[in-house]
Formats: sequence, C-alpha cells, structure tokens
Amino acid sequence: MEVGRAALSRGALRPARRTAALCGALVLAALAAAAFASPTPAAPIPLSAQWVGGIYPLPNGEHVSVYVSARYPDPAALAQRWASFFGGLPHGNELSLLTAYIAPLNEVAQRCDNPDVLGCYGGDELVTAGDTPAWMAPATSVAAHEYGHHIAAHRSNAPWRALDWGAKRWATQMDVCRRVAGGTAFPGDEGADYAFNPGEAFAESYRVLAETGGTAAGDAWPIVDPSFRPDASALAALREDVLDPWTGPSATAVRGRFKGSARVWTATLVTPLDGDLSVKGGASNDVALVSADGHTVVARSTWTSAGGKVAAYRVCGARSLRVRVSRLRRAASFTLRISKP
Repeated sequence: MEVGRAALSRGALRPARRTAALCGALVLAALAAAAFASPTPAAPIPLSAQWVGGIYPLPNGEHVSVYVSARYPDPAALAQRWASFFGGLPHGNELSLLTAYIAPLNEVAQRCDNPDVLGCYGGDELVTAGDTPAWMAPATSVAAHEYGHHIAAHRSNAPWRALDWGAKRWATQMDVCRRVAGGTAFPGDEGADYAFNPGEAFAESYRVLAETGGTAAGDAWPIVDPSFRPDASALAALREDVLDPWTGPSATAVRGRFKGSARVWTATLVTPLDGDLSVKGGASNDVALVSADGHTVVARSTWTSAGGKVAAYRVCGARSLRVRVSRLRRAASFTLRISKP
C-alpha cells in the first residue's frame, strides 16, 4: 500500500505524498454494520456528481462524514456501512472531525495523486479503497491504518509531532526517542527509511489494535520494520492514547527541608513518559537533575527572568532521575515546582 497525505482545497483533493508498500496477508476486519443501528443522514446528498453520502449520526451521539463514489452500486447503503465501520473502531472525539471518501482503486489513485495507492490521509480527510483484490490488503485494513494517522493528528506528543513520532504513551513504550537518537528510527521519513518511520509504525500498530482487540495475535505486520512490531503492552499504551489522550505535562509542588546543618537534599523523581521536564526552585538553592544511579549530572539550574532557578531536561528513555538541591543560604525549607510529561 502506498499511503498518501491529502488535503482538500477548493473542492479538489490535492495530496502531499506519504508512501510505503503494503503487501502480504493481513487479518481481515469485516465491516461492522451489525454492531450499530444503521446511521441515516437527513438524506443522501451528492457531494458532486461522483460522490454520495453525508454526515452519519452514531448511537453514542457522535457522527462521522462519509462519501462513497457513485460508481459503486447503491452507494448510499455502502456509505452507511462504512460509517458503522468507522464508528466501531477504537476512537475518541476526533471521529466527528473525520471526512472519509470511499472509492474504487483507480479513483483513489486519482484522489491521492499516485497510481499505486490504496489510501491516503491528511487534513482530517481520509481516502480509501472500498474494495481490493483478494491478494491485496483488505479495504478495512487500509482504512484502519489511515484512521491511525487521523488519531495521531489529534494527539499531542510534545515536544515532538505525534503525526511523525506517534502518540505519547505508545512512543515512550516503543522507545522512539532513544531510537531516533541512535539512528534507528526516522520520524516523518516517507522515502528510503519509510519502514523505520515511527509515524507509520503507530498507524500500523493502531490497525493491529483494531483488528486483534489488543492481542497482536496472528498479525502479519507486513509494511513496517519488525523492530516496531507491537506486543500487548505497546497496544495497551496505544489504546490509552486513543481513549484517554495525553494533553500536556503535569505540575506538582514538592516541599522539602534540609536536616540540621545538611547542605544537600535529594529525592527520586519518577519519569514514566518521555518529554520535557523542568524543576524550579528559589534563589536560595541550586537545583540539579542527576541520573538514577547518581553518577551523572544531566541538568543544572540556571536563573529565570523571575529571579528563581530552573533545571530543564528532555527525558529520553530514563524512567527515573534524582533531584539534588544544594543549600546556599541559611533557610532550611524550600519548594520545588515540577513539570513533567
């Protein structure tokens, strides 16, 4: 499968390319029409002479926009089935932002501006084949992969771009940060190192989540490097990214006190997620962040414009650090304000 990223401009679908090759067997995911009451738009409306569909309400109060090529027999009924399929995927409130276009392969190639594509995504718009030959990936597998990109587009993995790195918890579980630093992962690479692009690995992992219920059992994993193949723990992290998205760093205040004449105070700081960490203290003390084994200082405090001090560090694979506060004045008590991913 060649996977494109598309954007609708002035009524025309104009892509920026996202490429890969998808071949081999994939687990078949059937259209889930029976799982939902058939969504019915106010009336099937032609987007143009070539498209039939509309906004389809779902039983939980959400909705999804689906348009099907008029080249298919009974496109209105097919659009309802695809709306039920998307509603049955693991999702959050990003579902209601999606507009999906379902078309024969040659029409998909035109919409995605690539003769070899099975689907493409970009700008909240997803284009996918409504049917594929038996030797290719099932159409539902293509659509699930593309919906994985839609999820990433609506998740944060600050300071990195989730569309390229994957969402926060999955990317941490898969050690993406250290892999990038070590030259074994290439976020956003749609060329020679596509198979090592964590953005594509995230989308494929999402497909596996959708098709196996989170077990990863029996999946062929055909397009991304095997080093990204998810296990149950990675899929659990991805499911949490889908259902309970990470929205930003947590902030806590820690009050400490030097004992007697002690000049140094230390504590362990758990860092379960990769990202930017900061520890702010007052002017009376120095703050340092130290590796968990206590041997390496990874960050020292510097003055802020407000007159305090802050130690800042980008967590990349370390699941704990030590905070060290050095006493500069007589005051025994202090407060640390910690922001961590």
